[in-house]
Amino acid sequence: MSSTREYLLRCLEPHLDARAHEWLVSACAECEALPHQPEVRFPTLISLASRKVPAKPLAPTLAQRATAHELVSGWNPERWTVLEAVRAVLVLSRAHLAGPQGVAILDEVFRHADIGELCALYKTLQLLPDNARFTWRAGEGCRSSMSAVYEAAACDTGFPYARFDDVAWRQLIVKALFVGAPLHRVYGLDGRLDEELARIVLDFVEERRSAQRGIVPATWACLGRNGGARARASLLTELSTDHAAGRAGALLGLARAGYTDDFKAYAARGDSDPLVQQALGRALAARPTQDDYAPLFGL
Repeated sequence: MSSTREYLLRCLEPHLDARAHEWLVSACAECEALPHQPEVRFPTLISLASRKVPAKPLAPTLAQRATAHELVSGWNPERWTVLEAVRAVLVLSRAHLAGPQGVAILDEVFRHADIGELCALYKTLQLLPDNARFTWRAGEGCRSSMSAVYEAAACDTGFPYARFDDVAWRQLIVKALFVGAPLHRVYGLDGRLDEELARIVLDFVEERRSAQRGIVPATWACLGRNGGARARASLLTELSTDHAAGRAGALLGLARAGYTDDFKAYAARGDSDPLVQQALGRALAARPTQDDYAPLFGL
């Protein structure tokens, strides 16, 4: 039994009544006994889980979340549901998943999956043996225009950070801006900023402004120390808008880029908006990280 499967089973213990537990044990045994080729029974068991277990939050404790990250770098099951965890256990119980037929076996499940099943499957990719084999599949999820599917593939997982090449990684980041996903939950964002990503993001900003459309505050988390004078000018432009969350995001961006004089000069102007004041406090205390954009998500 894999350590991640054991972990999920422990997290599930307080959430499953006797009947649900009995079904899960039986379904896991059936998954372990399935033949090595793709067949329809496996997708059927994944689907049946919704009739047997609740879709309520898994709600792992802080200690359990820390353990998850120790098991798989970047894994945060904080937003998993009980149903997703059960489906992950079924996948991890599947016989021959580590063998040469593993990709084909999982492809069969993806082919039959509805949105809820897709979310569970994409969240499970990071836990699979030799998961580099599933990089293309993860990339497909990160190109989805369905926000729930995108978040399942891109957020609270270390898979893209570890496996995606630079092109796929940049596409993931820009897609987050398009679908309004929580970019601060994309593990490793701060570790893979570069000049090309900054260029793409600044082009995106200029297109939005030309169309007289607002800028998502998390956009400014994508620059870091890249982008040079063009990035600085764009950040300063954002400070002149009437969008408080945008001004807060731009101030964090200036601090991340090292433009200390600029955000201190703005602080002296006395912007009293609470979001801006909060951002200034974080910028003055230390160089902000992607996590500091969390309060601005959805604003």
